[in-house]
Amino acid sequence: MIYERQDGIPQFECMEYREKSKDYVILIPIINEGERIIKELKRARHFNVTDYADIAICDGGSEDGCTEENRLRRLGVNTLLVKQDTGKQGAQLRMGIWWALQRGYHGIITIDGNNKDSIEDVPHFIEKLKEGYDLVQGSRFIKGGRAIRTPFIRLLSIRLIHAPVISLTARHRFTDTTSAYRAYSAAYLQGERVSPLRDIFMTYELLAYLSVRATQLGYRACEIPVTRAYPKKGNTPTKISFFRGNGELMKILVKNLLGAYKPD
Repeated sequence: MIYERQDGIPQFECMEYREKSKDYVILIPIINEGERIIKELKRARHFNVTDYADIAICDGGSEDGCTEENRLRRLGVNTLLVKQDTGKQGAQLRMGIWWALQRGYHGIITIDGNNKDSIEDVPHFIEKLKEGYDLVQGSRFIKGGRAIRTPFIRLLSIRLIHAPVISLTARHRFTDTTSAYRAYSAAYLQGERVSPLRDIFMTYELLAYLSVRATQLGYRACEIPVTRAYPKKGNTPTKISFFRGNGELMKILVKNLLGAYKPD
């Protein structure tokens, strides 16, 4: 089924392999993740993650075969959403959030599709949502969390720049602010003073904004320990280039600090 473009929601194709079966859904934004997303889905299957949440892939237009239908079905994917519009991660998440709210999920968990995060920890995010938290941030840096082979420059940038700026903006201390492994309540995402479904969120703006808006408005937020492991060999799996990508992230941080993404 094709959903035509709406204000704040990109045009996308929706292929539902199964009906809604859980109160929570995992949104996994990907583009050309190859075997990484397959390994992540196999890991989810091994740990019976679909006993707790449905899985939806938010594809940005992969061309490497990683979204082949029969394989996704075998690996327990509930729905494949394919963006057919402009934008990157922010647009993929907007289509996923809109679809999930339309489907009536109580909460949404987001996680990267490159198999770096401990998808087996999904039940712990759901526990916190059920306790009444509206933003649950996964952190490798708090007690119980594990940071494995994190590149030194990335570690410094998180510790010295990204986390302090996000914490200042949010008026709440967060430790692992670049991680997309987090959960949101439907109530938070549907808040009129939150309004995440806006075309201003095209790349990484939405993650930065949703990191801070919850505590700015008095929603409950917390961190839980997770594992984030970089591969032993090969290139670091990331869509952020060192110079241009990190420069854009800095611009987003500053604009977020100055309130540029708050709804009118």
